[in-house]
Amino acid sequence: MSLLEHRKAIDALDQEIVKLLNKRTEHVLEIGAIKLKAGEEIYAPHRELAVLRRICKLNQGPITDDSLRAIYREIMSSALSLEKTMTIAYLGPEATFTHQAAIHKFGSSLSYSAHKTIAEVFNEVACGRADYGVVPVENSTEGVVTHTLDMFVDSDLKIVAQIVLSIQQCLIGKEELSEIRKLFTHPQPLGQCRHWLQANLPEVEIIEASSTTRAAELAAATPKSAAIASALAAERYRLRILEQEIQDNPNNATRFLVLGRQCAPPTTQDRTSLMLSINHEVGALHRALAPFRRYRLNMTKIESRPNKRKAWEYFFFVDCDGHILGKKLAKAVEEITKECNFLKVLGSYPNTD
Repeated sequence: MSLLEHRKAIDALDQEIVKLLNKRTEHVLEIGAIKLKAGEEIYAPHRELAVLRRICKLNQGPITDDSLRAIYREIMSSALSLEKTMTIAYLGPEATFTHQAAIHKFGSSLSYSAHKTIAEVFNEVACGRADYGVVPVENSTEGVVTHTLDMFVDSDLKIVAQIVLSIQQCLIGKEELSEIRKLFTHPQPLGQCRHWLQANLPEVEIIEASSTTRAAELAAATPKSAAIASALAAERYRLRILEQEIQDNPNNATRFLVLGRQCAPPTTQDRTSLMLSINHEVGALHRALAPFRRYRLNMTKIESRPNKRKAWEYFFFVDCDGHILGKKLAKAVEEITKECNFLKVLGSYPNTD
């Protein structure tokens, strides 16, 4: 085929694609109307997962699965925005990794509201001013975000989905590397890049910032300075990327939680998060966790946090495979509850990477 013939074929395909996308959206809007009438949530993480898995199975290339998922993310985001005016609260400001995670999950067609603290994000969703919230919960290098765990003690919100985002830290600024005298950074990326900094900027003055975006803003306004931040922050503040991927762990990733009011139905691959407290006595934790082994349930994480209402008592946060509506996990939780002073199911959600 000639160049002109290829272009005519593309034009014809585009015409058909636009027609089919609008037909697809009409069906989505009908489904949304049914959901709203029934009082159900518009966003359905289990259905989203099923759609993304199905299109990847259908994919025969040359488009990669990652690219196809990104395309469908925006198709679904556009449909969601037409079904209902939807706001996603996130730990801000703009251009942080939490902001990127939120867009990665919900696409660019929805409304986003940035908030200064994790508590504010929880409150926005609890009060109904936001439909969902996105907060960080753990980093593969630096560990858990303790404030997120602490917020669940008094919150009735549920974890409805998770986002695992690969974190690529950049050194950004206006000067050459040899001219940098000050480095603005949030404590989390500082911990993720400590060895690189010791090897490449051992004499630099490190100044703490409230976020990676704030670090970039300060670097843009301060001579002979740089910041550890994302490529998006560099673009926003018109800074150069001096070095890419300076994180010490090449597999550096952060897990974020999506907060909502209703858990999704089971899929074939789910995770459940629990919070519990036990008596302060020998063997109490062993007895409480024994049902996971009896029912052959994989416990993927356990963290302890102080009970701020009573000294020397603790809450335990547990992640395990399975959905709370599944028979094995439901029986296990029933048995675990008998060994606990307190147990709360924080949510069951698709266990996606």
